[in-house]
Amino acid sequence: MENKKTLVIASGNKNKLREIAEIFTEYQVVSQKEMGFDEDVAETGKTFAENALIKARAATKVLGCMVIGDDSGLCVDALNGAPGVYSARYCGRHGCDAENRALLLKNMEGIENRAAHFTCAMALVYPDGREVVVEGRTYGKILKEELGDGGFGYDSLFESDDLHKSFGVATAEEKNAVSHRFRALQALRGKL
Repeated sequence: MENKKTLVIASGNKNKLREIAEIFTEYQVVSQKEMGFDEDVAETGKTFAENALIKARAATKVLGCMVIGDDSGLCVDALNGAPGVYSARYCGRHGCDAENRALLLKNMEGIENRAAHFTCAMALVYPDGREVVVEGRTYGKILKEELGDGGFGYDSLFESDDLHKSFGVATAEEKNAVSHRFRALQALRGKL
């Protein structure tokens, strides 16, 4: 078996780590925690790129190796880009996917413009201080009810323009071929 290069991700989110590993199969994807950095870094940035950099810089400083930080979320046109950088804590608490989806549906009641996109910013930070930031987006619309139980986060409410179905019913392979994370990783691939 070949030795893969290790790619450290400044995240403990198992779903993100799984998606990155499924897309970057040539690397051994590991979390910052697996490498010995278990600090919960506050995401105080006003943009996805700022938050990705905050996380990657903190992990690189402690671990002394190249680290990728990721921040992503759902941006709804009719809600002026909300939930945006607050996607994971839209309901007021972090990581309550069902409550976040319920609040989004409530806030979208009676709204005809359902256009939305997922954005993913990836920051690659090297120990010598070099930094690369890329962004990927995927477009679609917000459904009026959940469809499918696959994926995570807002996937069951997001109908992809590329797939013409919700990410909640799409297979992992289908989603990974068009997702915001895939597009950001593709942009980053050439920089590694």
